[in-house]
Amino acid sequence: MSSRYTAIIFDLGDVLFKWSSDTKTSISPRTLRDILSSPTWFDYERGRLSESECYAKVGEEFILESDEIASAFQQARDSLQADNQLIALIRELKAQSHGQLQVFAMSNISLPDYEVLRSKPADWSIFDQVFTSGAAGERKPNLGFFTQVLSATGVDPHSTIFVDDRSENVLSARSLGLHGIIFDNSHNVGRALRNLVGDPIARGRDYLKQNAGRMVSVTDRTEKHPAIELRENFAQLLILEATSERSLVDLVEHPRTWNFFQGKGQLTTEQFPFDLDTTSLALTVLRRDKELACSVMDEMLEYVGPDGIILTYFDHRRPRFDPIVCVNTLSLFYTYGRGDELHKTLQWVQEVLRNRAYLDGTRYYETPECFLFFTSRLLAGSGDQELHAALKPLLKERVQERIGAEGDALALAMRILVTDFVGIRNEVDLRALLPLQCEDGGWEIGWMYKYGSSGIRIGNRGLTTALAVKAIEATSTPTVPPRQSPSPTLIGSPILPPKKMPVVTVPADTIVNPIKGRHRRNSSLRDSLQWLWNAGKGRKAVEV
Repeated sequence: MSSRYTAIIFDLGDVLFKWSSDTKTSISPRTLRDILSSPTWFDYERGRLSESECYAKVGEEFILESDEIASAFQQARDSLQADNQLIALIRELKAQSHGQLQVFAMSNISLPDYEVLRSKPADWSIFDQVFTSGAAGERKPNLGFFTQVLSATGVDPHSTIFVDDRSENVLSARSLGLHGIIFDNSHNVGRALRNLVGDPIARGRDYLKQNAGRMVSVTDRTEKHPAIELRENFAQLLILEATSERSLVDLVEHPRTWNFFQGKGQLTTEQFPFDLDTTSLALTVLRRDKELACSVMDEMLEYVGPDGIILTYFDHRRPRFDPIVCVNTLSLFYTYGRGDELHKTLQWVQEVLRNRAYLDGTRYYETPECFLFFTSRLLAGSGDQELHAALKPLLKERVQERIGAEGDALALAMRILVTDFVGIRNEVDLRALLPLQCEDGGWEIGWMYKYGSSGIRIGNRGLTTALAVKAIEATSTPTVPPRQSPSPTLIGSPILPPKKMPVVTVPADTIVNPIKGRHRRNSSLRDSLQWLWNAGKGRKAVEV
């Protein structure tokens, strides 16, 4: 699959090559950099002065001996070192593009200094062409230099990335339509380039496959507790539902009711009770035998509070209730046509949605997006018209209110999936989600649930990545034509659509995925995602 970006233009000094202004001469680092910013030096970089003429004139202007200037710059030249890590990344990106990516250099550098630079050990083969101010007679940020380079290379500025450490140079590039990245450090720029040039869906899938069976949850670090790995079933079930790939997850299955933990309880009582939340999720994801499911639901009905609201645990000593646990239990009951047996629970869920009671999360879940996401999952898994009439219009209003709100990668992915379900195109949150993809292809961790008493948060990178990939896949055609100016991001990461995937039939007795987004993986999606870049708290029931 071809990338939206087909060319990258790099600055050389302070980007691909590092140097030191500390010399063993009388010229201070600040004075040396002042010289580099002087009109005389600019003329030298344009080729209007020879090296000796430049040193002589600078000596007069800064009251310095020309020999001392020459010595200082010679030492600066000697300090030049290539950033081999970044160069290796460029080489990797070119190889992955199968000849589709061109790489150029564009530098404010005199011809004598460029001759010295070329003698430095570096892989110069990564460049298709190098443009210097000394040869062009122009320098950045002047637009003339940029137009020369664009004309000589024939690249489309809207398909070209420009990387430079000076904001004024990046501004000029952006004004001509290039996607500008201000260089701050190699790690950030490398991450941005991977996200810009790579396919986020393919990279996300690769992350999931490379970490198959090892995507354990972790707790947040607090003053009292260090972060620990947490082996639990809930996130594994959600990853399975999002991907339909059993090989990716590590489940400890139960024949009837389920436990959140895969073994003993962690950071809580070791003999942790089985819960309705995990059990409901497992029975809807794995689609167990109907007779078994109905038997479990009969047992669940023994755990209803005095208000008629379904409880969280199969344990009368823990009479806790949570609206998201209620939603997930409703999903199970509606899946098997028994939703009317939890009428009061549904009424309460509706009031929670209507009155925005979820905005600060719930007892067991971290963000408002969790409530909205699981509510959409309830609706997506049921064809009950009365249920849809009661919740879907309200859900649409509430998720629309959340568009653009702050959130981690998991919250953003959930929000995008909910807006897609109710028919809203959410490019705002998609733009926020894309740059959060990490160099390894996964997304940064998002916090899904928390311990009810201590509030310690729990998250899972695998789950965040699975839902982020699903959210990107759900993106469809934009409703307005694309703009032609690039997004003015410091570190950004556009996405490209995956190749059209074959339809995979999953046996009804194994895995079902009730959330069916509109996955149009074609040129419309490609145009949509390109346009996006040019326009430039979820928790689980755990008791302490």
